Amino acid sequence: MEKVVLEPLYHRGGEFIALRFTGNKILNEAVKKLKQVKWSQTHRCWYFPLKEELYKDAVTAIRNNAAIDNSALRAYLEKRKKIVQIKKAAGSANRENINAGNLVTYRISSAHLDQLQQTVKLLTLKGYSARTIELYKNEILVLMRLLKERNINDLTTEQVKAYLLWLMQKKKFSEAKIHSTLNALKFYFEQLLKRDKFFIEIPRPKRPEKLPKVLAATEVVKMIKEAGNLKHRTLLMLGYAAGLRVSEIINLRVKDINSKRMVIHVEQAKGKKDRQVMLSEKLLEQLRKYFLEYKPKVYLFEGQEGEQYSARSAQQVFSQAKEKAGVKLKGGIHTLRHSFATHLLEQGTDIKYIQELLGHNDIKTTLRYTHVSTKDIKNIKSPLD
Repeated sequence: MEKVVLEPLYHRGGEFIALRFTGNKILNEAVKKLKQVKWSQTHRCWYFPLKEELYKDAVTAIRNNAAIDNSALRAYLEKRKKIVQIKKAAGSANRENINAGNLVTYRISSAHLDQLQQTVKLLTLKGYSARTIELYKNEILVLMRLLKERNINDLTTEQVKAYLLWLMQKKKFSEAKIHSTLNALKFYFEQLLKRDKFFIEIPRPKRPEKLPKVLAATEVVKMIKEAGNLKHRTLLMLGYAAGLRVSEIINLRVKDINSKRMVIHVEQAKGKKDRQVMLSEKLLEQLRKYFLEYKPKVYLFEGQEGEQYSARSAQQVFSQAKEKAGVKLKGGIHTLRHSFATHLLEQGTDIKYIQELLGHNDIKTTLRYTHVSTKDIKNIKSPLD
């Protein structure tokens, strides 16, 4: 008899129950009819919210067709029950911090909680992106947690220096991570607390000059061919053909594809900038096939229930295609953007045009690709030859 495993699943910030079984058509049809059930491309399973009534409906629907193994789910619920009991025993003051939404998931002082909320409000008023707000909030929160009852506002420049040094030497954080911490604290002290030039004596660590990772054109072709289905192939082709960031790929809407002018409109990308990139003839042909089969309504790439495709799912598509194609180069889906820029440069495209297509503010950012292009290097003969 077929066996269905019901187990806990933490997905996109929520608790769910995953259903895992082999490809039984009768069972698959029964599961598809369940309330609020969805298919996860990332986890390769059906899942639904962790709710008692939905669980009972699922058991009723599948118990005549399969044996049910819910041992992992029961163990998880027992552990979850104990955690809830611990939180209840911690007292109302601590519960207030625990339930303060996304701002805090562990205890910080009420003064710090208020200061953190003020920071988020100011970031929002100044028009910072949701991603930057989350990044700054988390960086400040880490320091507040370390300080416990001591107020962050009482820190001196020397103490902030000591904290950054501790992050580098003890925690072994990268230069990029230190820059993020510095930016967040600089905003807090100089923008919120109005302490001008508070960071003037704090040096920034020099960033390592890393070259972009670039795929060979043959590797890109092989990966596209090895992608799992039409949607996955289209997603990879779009990323490479237009040089898009993963956030830009998943945020594209159907209306952003302009086949009459042969351009793709990228709306409010990094730095809150709009730009246009060329629409490849081959990509347009692929998009038409994809549209006929999947019929996306709002976003160009949508999940089972019409929700926006996640960045994690897009990264998973890239990783799976790379593995099937036998490509050993490290890196995520952003390597398609690096490859797009480098291959254009090797074809003789002017660097200024590439800058516009990529949406770079500074030409120096685009000039990195001249260091990985083989256009001139391959014309130089090695002394070994």
